[in-house]
Amino acid sequence: MYCGIDPVNKYSAEVQSKTLTMTISKQWNTFIAAPHRIMFFGGALQTLVVMLWWLMEMATRYGAAGHPIDWSIAPGAAHGYLMIYGMFPFFIFGFLMTTFPRWMNGREIPPQRYIPAFVLLVLGAVGFYVGLLAGHNVLLVAIFSTLAGWGVALYALLRVLLDAQHHDKRHPQIIFIALVMGWGSLAAHIIWLLSGNAAWQFFATQTGLWLFLLPVFVSVAHRMIPFFTSTALPHHLVARPYWAWWTILASSVAHGLLRLADAASWLWLCDAPLAVAALYLTYVWGLRRSLRVPMLGVLHIGFAWLGIAMLLFTVQSFVLFLSHGSTFIWGFAPLHALTIGCFATLLIGMGTRVTLGHSGLPLQADTPIKLMFAGMQFAVLLRVLADMLPMQASHWLYFAAATVWLACFTPWVLRYLPVYWRVRADGQAG
Repeated sequence: MYCGIDPVNKYSAEVQSKTLTMTISKQWNTFIAAPHRIMFFGGALQTLVVMLWWLMEMATRYGAAGHPIDWSIAPGAAHGYLMIYGMFPFFIFGFLMTTFPRWMNGREIPPQRYIPAFVLLVLGAVGFYVGLLAGHNVLLVAIFSTLAGWGVALYALLRVLLDAQHHDKRHPQIIFIALVMGWGSLAAHIIWLLSGNAAWQFFATQTGLWLFLLPVFVSVAHRMIPFFTSTALPHHLVARPYWAWWTILASSVAHGLLRLADAASWLWLCDAPLAVAALYLTYVWGLRRSLRVPMLGVLHIGFAWLGIAMLLFTVQSFVLFLSHGSTFIWGFAPLHALTIGCFATLLIGMGTRVTLGHSGLPLQADTPIKLMFAGMQFAVLLRVLADMLPMQASHWLYFAAATVWLACFTPWVLRYLPVYWRVRADGQAG
């Protein structure tokens, strides 16, 4: 009786193994073919993990499930770090590494620059969660990794900014300065962990919001929303007033500096002009007309939240001013209107456009996408109301807002994550 290996089966196994290797290699090459693919992939997963972690933290803190976990730093500080420096940078760098060359007719950023940035950012993100349980030393290593990845990404963008010969670099220049400010704000966390001085953590949070995130999002919106609007609504003349952009930028910096100076009662002096400028842009860009095209409308809605948030900030500060610092209304409601309403909505809106457009898919929002965006706006309202209503009701609204947001974003991730390792539907490169 013949007991050897069947040559046919052996050959078949070798062919299958070779085919699998070739398939994985092809998918990997597709995955790293463009910066938005890997960065959006990391950002999508990070966003899910950030929200799941926060939901778990709230559940244990308020006694809904289990016992509170003893994290190595305060949960509020961890939440602030993850929202500002853990979630947004993946999407921001993925978007800018794709658009910077197009804005300035520059050369595409090569993989040897954006892949190391992605790897270091991922290591920093994973290490931060480990450090929340393992201690400050691991957190320090994680933040150093994130700083290194951020620095590599900055260099890649700087090369485009310096090498491109374009007559108008105002938006890229301002965005790059804001990214440098964000890098410095991130570094402040290291000083905080080494010194134990909470003032550095406060510094990192305030500068991260007002000198990094808001200038980046407003500058991208000022550059892209009029362009998208004029493309989608060709008979609609879209203005791009620069005075409003400069007003928002200056007011945002002033807000951050006043917060650092512990002058919350005077914030209305800069928040009011910021709100007026933002609402003016919302009007002249045509919010109501934009709703005819859902993929465009969500960007306008996201930007409209900026004006609403700054109105809330203005009233909050003015009441504090009139009461001589004794009455602080609405808690974090204005902040969440800004971060979730404006930043997160613009993030997902831009992310969806880039994902579809650079994958060769139609730039259309079907019913599931419309429902997802609508659900996210509902989550914003719940989170804002949670800080405006009495404390007894707010706990449940915290849970509801986080749950609704996850319920809307999870289908987005499941739908678009596979796109990042698939070839373009139109057969083009990238």
